[in-house]
Amino acid sequence: MQDFKEQTITLAAICQVSSLVQKLSRQGQTSEEEFVTLLKSIMVTSPENTLEVYGGDISHLSLGLKTLVAHLGNQSKQKDPEITRYVVSLLSLERRLSKQPKKLAELGDRIEQCQRQLAHYEIDSETLISSLASIYSDIISPIGTPIQVAGNPEILKQPSNQHKIRALLLAGIRSSVLWRQVGGKRRSILFSRSKIVECAEQLLKRI
Repeated sequence: MQDFKEQTITLAAICQVSSLVQKLSRQGQTSEEEFVTLLKSIMVTSPENTLEVYGGDISHLSLGLKTLVAHLGNQSKQKDPEITRYVVSLLSLERRLSKQPKKLAELGDRIEQCQRQLAHYEIDSETLISSLASIYSDIISPIGTPIQVAGNPEILKQPSNQHKIRALLLAGIRSSVLWRQVGGKRRSILFSRSKIVECAEQLLKRI
């Protein structure tokens, strides 16, 4: 059951990334707390356990857990193909990344640089968001088919929103790496769907 819990937590984080990318691209804003949780997750590279990556509190992933239940549960009316596309795209980009040791090493170096910046800037400062966005653009984006973000063209034109979206997608890759590390596989979503949904519902009851 522990594996399912870890997989559920990491998959919920990927769902939260996808949901926030959608909100940001359509409305130009997101919940600051949910956004910051995901940015911080990029910086936690040697956690004691999976939940520590997300601030040690499952309530920080409440949106992701709800999104996961809506998309993997049997309530088909709530499913959004755009969110599903983001989740699948992030998992597939991470699979490509995992086969490129040089890119992984470069990614580690660049995240260390950002960790050093944390001594001088807040995680949600323009400086750090821009640094995280550039890691995504330089290292992750060229690996495979770029993730096409749909939304309001006026919102998507603004550099600050572009940076936030790319920083979120980098957080999505971070959680996808974790998902694989705790035993998550594509077939887990297909064959263990009901167990993952049940676990997400149990976690939501604790919030």
